Amino acid sequence: MILVAYLAVAYLVGAFPTALVLGLLVWKTDIRKEGSGNPGATNAWRVLGWRAGLPVLLIDFAKGAAAAGLIPLLPLGESPVDPKTLAVLCGLVAVLGHVFPIYAKFRGGKGVAAAAGMLAVVAPIPLALAAGLFALLLFTFGFVSLGSILAAWTIPISVLALPPTLQASRPTALTALAFALAAFITITHRSNIVRLLRGTETAFPKLQLWRRLRRRSP
Repeated sequence: MILVAYLAVAYLVGAFPTALVLGLLVWKTDIRKEGSGNPGATNAWRVLGWRAGLPVLLIDFAKGAAAAGLIPLLPLGESPVDPKTLAVLCGLVAVLGHVFPIYAKFRGGKGVAAAAGMLAVVAPIPLALAAGLFALLLFTFGFVSLGSILAAWTIPISVLALPPTLQASRPTALTALAFALAAFITITHRSNIVRLLRGTETAFPKLQLWRRLRRRSP
């Protein structure tokens, strides 16, 4: 029951519908009715601009980080699992809360920012590698979805590939959970994958730095 209590708190934190709340309170816009209809940072950025997208991104990231880094420290009782595994479990449940929020009829974002926040606590080096790949893909092609999917799979691959000395703090469950999280993020992006294959996915041309540099070159 103690573990359930920790996970319940993590879910409720992760389920906070950031884009929906900020969109309605600040911009008087229901983000679910605009753009792709997804109540996440990418759609908020696309519809309302970076002044909306960036705060949503940061808050969603903070939800995952808080779930993994702070919730296991709450005095709810002695957990039946070790602290590092508890951090991973709380972070993953927060991601599930983000995707299936009880506050918004279980219709949430795609979990990338919340997952990144969780991984910043439990797997910072794999996350850094994934973030580098995400940035490279985003600035090359301008597709957030493509970068998110491939970066998600970078996490479990790097967890396996990194030397043991860099993985000393890794709980036993992290490898399996990292693969599960990558698969989960891929599933939440299934509609994006279809649009990418059809060539109809919306890009962010302003972020394609290589094109801007090519235009400036003589």
